[in-house]
Amino acid sequence: MILQIKNLFKWENSGGNRVFLLNDIDFTVNEGEFISIMGPSGSGKTTLLNVIGMLDGFNEGEYTFFHKEYIGFVFQSYHLIDELTVYENIETPLLYKKHRSSERKALVADMLDRFNIVGKKDLFPAQLSGGQQQLVGIARALITSPKLILADEPTGNLNSKQSDEIMTLFKQLNDEGVTIIQVTHSEKNAAYGSRIINLLDGRIVSN
Repeated sequence: MILQIKNLFKWENSGGNRVFLLNDIDFTVNEGEFISIMGPSGSGKTTLLNVIGMLDGFNEGEYTFFHKEYIGFVFQSYHLIDELTVYENIETPLLYKKHRSSERKALVADMLDRFNIVGKKDLFPAQLSGGQQQLVGIARALITSPKLILADEPTGNLNSKQSDEIMTLFKQLNDEGVTIIQVTHSEKNAAYGSRIINLLDGRIVSN
């Protein structure tokens, strides 16, 4: 098991009333799963992903994350740092992990190679296409060898060819043993995964 959520609630107070963003969420994720979280806008998909990724807190319930390793995040809007080159963006997570410079160089070189972006390493995000920016985002998420990748609409801004490339890449990573949880509104993207969790009004309606 990689994580477990029990009776989790998250709410906001509005005019003296509780507005539930997540309502009695219960589920476990096993290592090596590829899960898609689906549901209409406002159903709590991103909120749930942010709680899993510890970017957001919750009001009640239990959340156990069984791995102390890093979690890799992939966002729809890439979240690259505009002032840094491709190389520097990919290297950023390593700066927090106290790697020696020679180790960092080797790891970044591996990622550039794996994603066929060696030729782009000195460019800035603004000089890349959306698909290339997303590849850089994924390379950055993977550089710490996370056991878990959280992806929020990872192909939301991409054309269908780029989407297929990104999803094929996720499938490949999953086959290599990385657990993936993605938020998506695309049935096609969800089909790459092994399980779908449907949310409605902050509740799990099927799992």
